[in-house]
Amino acid sequence: MSDRSDKESYELLGFDNVLLPVGDLADAVAFYERAGFTVGFRFDEGGIALLRVGGETPGILLRTEDELGHRPPPWPSPRIWLEVPDARAAARDLTAAGITPLDDPFSTATGWTVEIADPWGNVLGFTDYTKRPELARRG
Repeated sequence: MSDRSDKESYELLGFDNVLLPVGDLADAVAFYERAGFTVGFRFDEGGIALLRVGGETPGILLRTEDELGHRPPPWPSPRIWLEVPDARAAARDLTAAGITPLDDPFSTATGWTVEIADPWGNVLGFTDYTKRPELARRG
């Protein structure tokens, strides 16, 4: 069992980046741009691109994994949910951009959520705080 001084050496300060494996960087960037993401930087030689999330420095890092190709991974995908002002409007915008949500927006304790999956099976949710606006980043 560690004492308190050991724990201080690895204090969790916040997120750096969330990495998503993709089979083709150009296809992944095109998909996520259609979904409304902005590319912060792209390093094709390294097989990575950073997608911005709000005004934060960390983001979603797409990383090419050649063996994936265009198919869902052989494991259940974790879900990453991002806050948006209105999830039902996001669902309409995603559909208009040619991205089919996994299901209709569904009600949560804080508001509404809609989820999408990229061509490699990574699931992202867009969630709002319409039922709990005091918890939202913007009022």
